[in-house]
Amino acid sequence: MKNNIIEYCLKKKGATQEYPFGPTPLVVKVADKMFALIFEENGMALRLNLKCDPIIAENLREQHDCVRPGFHMNKKHWNSIMIDGSLPESDVFDMIDHSYDMVVKKLPKSLREAIVEMN
Repeated sequence: MKNNIIEYCLKKKGATQEYPFGPTPLVVKVADKMFALIFEENGMALRLNLKCDPIIAENLREQHDCVRPGFHMNKKHWNSIMIDGSLPESDVFDMIDHSYDMVVKKLPKSLREAIVEMN
């Protein structure tokens, strides 16, 4: 599932990957703004940090044991999702879409328009 998650993130228009904090996490950005952090530690489930509307974030945490407040992030605006098989891949992809959309929505209009025009 890890490769599917990374591939899905990088297929987003304007998405780039970086390692600004060292060998982990993989940080996926759009217009130099983070929308996904992918942590892989030996012996632990893959952890995915995603931006989220605060109300939706709370609801997801209540509904799913694998969704927690963002690890090393603003707990109000970020969730950490433990990729342990308890969530369908489609739900994880929906959360990635939401994170990406939240970040793009906050970009200046000229950047948003440039991203929309990308192939």
